[in-house]
Amino acid sequence: MTPFKKIALLILVCAAQMFQPATAHASPTTFCNPLDLDYRFQPEAPSRREAADPAVIYFQNEYWLFASKSGGYWHSPDFQSWTFVGGKNLPIEDYAPAIVAINGHLYYTAFNTKAIYRADDLKTGKWTKVGDLKQYPDPALFQDDDGKVYVYYGCSPNGGIDAVQLDPANHFKEIGQPVSCFKCDPKERGWEVPGDENTNAGNSWIEGAWMTKHDGKYYLQYAGPGTQFNSYADGVYVGDHPLGPFTYALYSPFSHKPTGFATGAGHSAMFQDKLGNWWHISTITISVRHMFERRLGVFPAGFSSDGQLFCDTYLGDYPQFLPGIKSDPTKNNSPGWMLLSYAKNAEASSTLDGHPVTDAFDENIRTWWSAKSGAAGEWLKVDLGKTCRLNALQINFADEGSQTLGKLTNDAYQYVVEISSDGEKWEKILDRSDNHRDAPHDYTELDHPVKARYARYARLVNVHCPGNSKFSVSGFRLFGNGLGHAPDVVKDITVTRNPHDQRKAVVSWSPATNADFYIVRYGLTPDRLFENYQIYGATNAQINALNAGVNYFVTVDAINDSGVTQTKTVVQTGP
Repeated sequence: MTPFKKIALLILVCAAQMFQPATAHASPTTFCNPLDLDYRFQPEAPSRREAADPAVIYFQNEYWLFASKSGGYWHSPDFQSWTFVGGKNLPIEDYAPAIVAINGHLYYTAFNTKAIYRADDLKTGKWTKVGDLKQYPDPALFQDDDGKVYVYYGCSPNGGIDAVQLDPANHFKEIGQPVSCFKCDPKERGWEVPGDENTNAGNSWIEGAWMTKHDGKYYLQYAGPGTQFNSYADGVYVGDHPLGPFTYALYSPFSHKPTGFATGAGHSAMFQDKLGNWWHISTITISVRHMFERRLGVFPAGFSSDGQLFCDTYLGDYPQFLPGIKSDPTKNNSPGWMLLSYAKNAEASSTLDGHPVTDAFDENIRTWWSAKSGAAGEWLKVDLGKTCRLNALQINFADEGSQTLGKLTNDAYQYVVEISSDGEKWEKILDRSDNHRDAPHDYTELDHPVKARYARYARLVNVHCPGNSKFSVSGFRLFGNGLGHAPDVVKDITVTRNPHDQRKAVVSWSPATNADFYIVRYGLTPDRLFENYQIYGATNAQINALNAGVNYFVTVDAINDSGVTQTKTVVQTGP
């Protein structure tokens, strides 16, 4: 074939791909945080959804997911399609559920339950009480390899985590006396200081214990400084025995996501997928209508060769492969789809005062656009500024004006998504006009990358809003590729440690050509820069989450709608 014919054929193939219809993928391989679950509205005012303090286990060939104040729990064979189960014989209206599998049975307790239950039939919600317990605030149940069972607990201001052995052969009564595992130390640990930016006065809430054993070591994880903060994170102590003594890991917090669309990565649980890979499921904060307005997020996790526990939250609210898909999700779990809609020009059919259209594209789940009504035909339109390839989309509904109390039943958001190359002729690519699944964070992977549509404009059109709410969106997020060049490399990185407070540092750099935003990465060694901050509209970052007396290494990456440019230059900052 001549070069001319090859070029002509390539043009025809590209054209065919551009005009093939795109539909929802029948067997998606990706997901996007927050997890798209039918989060329940709480039974008391104000109307708001909540799920937090999660625990997941892969048990009997399915994933079982428990979360605070959810009225039940979920199960899924693939971590993508979830079925909700009401706990008929289970006091499920509680915070901080704890689960453990012992001798082929699943056991449950929670913050105020003061009892432990065994599952008789998980799929129908039948449980039997098998023992009375003391109150264990924010409990975590753990069975060691020798069969011994322990509970770790604690939820208090400026407090710590305690533990005690339980006897499963004697109604889970305590064996021996509880031990104090550790206390918080915000004067030395910046990430334990309260506030969205770790700058508030007041108490640090230490809570959310979780125990994981790996390679003979015991990793006692805990959360701070408070569930309502973007800075909500998990630290870890490590020991050689399930009751300690434990030593603080200086790389803490190991689970940390203070920036981006969906923030917070605290009060978490470690679990293994069907391939044996480690994951971390965490609490995502909204905390606008109520302090406990929260969601769930999932991130790849693992252990380094010398035992460092880590959790990968880098672009952790972009599409990533589902648990059980990749043989090692800690090695780039992204399909490579970039956000196309950030800060793009937008219009709407109407706008409620205080909720402008820009709030649907500002990468902040705590702000949202709202139409003046929930009537059919209200719409939200975005101009991507150029023709882009669309691979996936996530629609995060904000429930503005909702009066719903309790679980939403027989009602759901119904809508359609259309795309256009010129803003005049529209093609429907997603039809949810007959949807009956409550999907407040509806994520759709299109049928196949080569069939994904190319478009410049996208429009979200309302058909029906549940619970008398207005048509409102905290994030109309489109993912794919901007078909341009990735940003230039970031240069001139400097780090200045605060000489009066070693918990704080300022990172600065020169603007990179074509960058939409930046990610500051840091860690204890140049090859383990696991911590990160996403920085929008600036070329500097104030970081207040460091450990005093610890040396850090820092770099800065540049990101746009066409790719990520990681920087090889690493700057060291001493204590």
